[in-house]
Amino acid sequence: MPKLNQMLHFQIASSDEEEASIEYKSRIADEQEDGLFIEIPINEKTGRYKRLFLGDELSVYFISSDGIKNYFDSHVVGFLEDGIKLVKIRRPEPDRITKVQRRSFLRVSAELEIAVKMSNHVRFVCETDDVGGGGISLICDSKWQLVPEQVLDCWLLVPFKNGAIEHAFFQGEIVRVVELKSGKKQAMIKYASINDSERQKIIRYCFEKQLEYRNR
Repeated sequence: MPKLNQMLHFQIASSDEEEASIEYKSRIADEQEDGLFIEIPINEKTGRYKRLFLGDELSVYFISSDGIKNYFDSHVVGFLEDGIKLVKIRRPEPDRITKVQRRSFLRVSAELEIAVKMSNHVRFVCETDDVGGGGISLICDSKWQLVPEQVLDCWLLVPFKNGAIEHAFFQGEIVRVVELKSGKKQAMIKYASINDSERQKIIRYCFEKQLEYRNR
């Protein structure tokens, strides 16, 4: 597990590939049972500070005393003013720390049912193409007027391995829309507003699916 005063290195999820490739570093200044408080991160190349926002998804690694890189996913859950401003990120669970680097943020292919309400109160139901801790993509009929920067109310049906089924509510902002050869439309969506408990449902589903793929 990462320890107090340890240096964390991480990238921030972004729809911009160049931005998502930038690596930052930050020291763990304090800790709680459910979270780690880190200092304002610094861009490793330019030395400039980076402002983080609530919900930012992070792909993190730290180097243990034996020189091995340990990777985990996390996200920003709060802030603290304690002389200097600290950022609170979710503490990783021990079984979710891996020695293997992920090429991208935890996202899995999944055809899950999702109910969508547009700002004009039009509602429709469709399926996701993939889901993750930072956003989803969905596939719907081309008749629905979806455009970039549009904000949608979404209810995602999330089934778990133990048979339980839950709904995860979030507001999603459309990043990109693609017309498919099938005549349908694909919309890439990032979470504009989501409670931490709702995000955890989606992340838990992703980890279960990832373990399922590994065990095949």
